[in-house]
Amino acid sequence: MIRTLRRKFTVTAMIAVTVLLLAILGAVNGVNAWTKAREADELLNVLAEGEAEAGRGPRELPMERRGGELWGRGPTEDSRMAALFFTVTADSDGTVSRVDLSRIASVTEAEAETLYASIGEGSEGRVGSFRYRSMARADGSRVTVFLDRSRERGDVLRVAALSGLAGLAGWGLMLLFVMFLSKKAIEPVAENMQKQKRFVTDAGHELKTPLAIILANTEAMELRQGENKYTKNIRGQVERLSGLTQNLLALARADEGQAPVNTAVFSLGELAEETARPFREPAELKALSLSAEIAPKVEIRANRQQIGQLIGILLDNAVKYTPEGGAIALRVKREGGKAVLQVKNSVSDTSVPAERLFDRFYRADEARTQKSGGTGIGLSAARAIAEAHRGSLTAAYEGDSIVFTFRI
Repeated sequence: MIRTLRRKFTVTAMIAVTVLLLAILGAVNGVNAWTKAREADELLNVLAEGEAEAGRGPRELPMERRGGELWGRGPTEDSRMAALFFTVTADSDGTVSRVDLSRIASVTEAEAETLYASIGEGSEGRVGSFRYRSMARADGSRVTVFLDRSRERGDVLRVAALSGLAGLAGWGLMLLFVMFLSKKAIEPVAENMQKQKRFVTDAGHELKTPLAIILANTEAMELRQGENKYTKNIRGQVERLSGLTQNLLALARADEGQAPVNTAVFSLGELAEETARPFREPAELKALSLSAEIAPKVEIRANRQQIGQLIGILLDNAVKYTPEGGAIALRVKREGGKAVLQVKNSVSDTSVPAERLFDRFYRADEARTQKSGGTGIGLSAARAIAEAHRGSLTAAYEGDSIVFTFRI
């Protein structure tokens, strides 16, 4: 249980750290990409304006066009001189009259004309790794500037990769830090839980002696005076308290994470038949049919006493809550390489979610549970036993019946 709490604390903390890191890294890279795109657009606009002035080429940028350093600089003379671009000039009828490749070496004239032909009549946009803008000249011709953005994209990807690596390293350091702190963080809760489990265990063991004495005295009274309604009630309540104590101890052991001891290989089918025998008489008194379908040679390695307790809880639950005239079916088989034990019984109400039945002290029908002598922790104890053996115990409705399935 303590390990589970530490794991949950670590997972919750790391989810928060992950979300925060993703938000920060996303914002940083998003702003970086937006800034680079804005700088490229401004530079392309300046280049296109300069080329549109007939015969002069890009003009020198005025000083007032320079931007601040925080969000990236605006286009400057240095950035214009370092830009990689080419221009395509077309006459008024659309015929290419001039291709200027003096500011770029990676593009041939044929490639430039092909790129120009692919943009159609668009005045601006993107094609391949280029961003282009077309502007009209005074003589009726049209010049299109193609600005290479591959270097800018490389810068964006480089920042993204470096920030990703830094974020990953930070996430790993935070994981170690959170794992170190998790023990301290849950220490008060763990101490409280240990005290509660110790109290349950101690109280359970202390209750055994007085219950045994009460039962022995009741049996002595019955030998002398005969059985009566008072001794019968005493015996019933003692048996109920004994079952409650046994289940509480099973839950306490499960919460402490104690592995089952004294495990051995035995036949699950034989244990199921043996455990079912005492329940046949109370089932007959309620006009219930109790059938068993046991496959041969279904063997498991487990603590025989605890598995017997699990089967007893399921059968006791079935006898108590199956309406008169209903049916109970016990089945043992091997399925998918695992041993499977199922207890199926009729129910009068299927509105309660099956998983809720495993909640501790949960009672679907308070009055009926009190009358039948249930405590509300039997199924919780059964699931705890199953999980302690690295198995599972589930419940599901099938028509007007409920099926409890134990796999190990």
